Amino acid sequence: MPGLLRRLRPRPQWLLLVPALTLLAWILLVPLGNSFLRSVGNGDWTLRHYESLFTDGVTMRVLLRTAMTAAAVTVIAFLLGYPYAYLMTRVGPRMRGVLLVIVLIPFWTSVMARNYAWIVILQRNGPVHSFFELFGLDVVLYGTVAGVTVAMSQVLLPFMVLPLFSALSGIDRRLLLAARGLGSHPLVAFWKIYWPLSRAGVVAGLILVFTLSLGFYVTPALLGSPQQSLVAQLLGQRTTLLLDFSGAGALGMLVLVVTLVLVAWANRLGGTISAIGVVAAARTKDQP
Repeated sequence: MPGLLRRLRPRPQWLLLVPALTLLAWILLVPLGNSFLRSVGNGDWTLRHYESLFTDGVTMRVLLRTAMTAAAVTVIAFLLGYPYAYLMTRVGPRMRGVLLVIVLIPFWTSVMARNYAWIVILQRNGPVHSFFELFGLDVVLYGTVAGVTVAMSQVLLPFMVLPLFSALSGIDRRLLLAARGLGSHPLVAFWKIYWPLSRAGVVAGLILVFTLSLGFYVTPALLGSPQQSLVAQLLGQRTTLLLDFSGAGALGMLVLVVTLVLVAWANRLGGTISAIGVVAAARTKDQP
């Protein structure tokens, strides 16, 4: 019996987790619990707030618009981020550091400053509007979903590049050289060897950018319009203008469930969401 008690007694090093777990429970689990209780009636135990999400004629349109916007942002970030991350694995340590600094610039810039800069760029008589006027087109992206998509793609691009670089930097390029030596075409060697080895980083980047896009608020609020609002704006309107905390709680729970399902699916496919790749970015090993 004493031996069993000794085995069940927590080891001293596990006590180091207590402060972090306490803070996490206080700032995350307690608010989530309160939102869930409000969404089910806070004692009345009703599902009418969840049913209204599918029947009010507004929420599902906003959710569909948000999902399409998040998908577009994810695709744009991937198309821009994969070649950039690949280039980071091919250059020397000094140039790799420069490219890494360029990627991290959005993290070092104020969120409001970035978004107001995009307002200047996308508004009427701005650089984008003036560029399209050269071709006789009157294109104003400010206040549209397209403008929000462009700005969000720039803001979230680092969350695609860093996981990709973490995965690509661990691929042994001698495998590609061996395939070339055996007569394989470069594109075939890339598709058969390099792409499967980079898939974990691709999945991690895709899911990370997509889930962050689902809950993005500042950029859509400043660059978008109320007529084309996304789910985060709808949550803000329900809590600050309509004071519909129960409906907002139900909508928040729905978005949370979707996010958790996506993260679980990504982990099942082998993408590691937790390892964003910042540590791997400091590696200076040159690929042959």
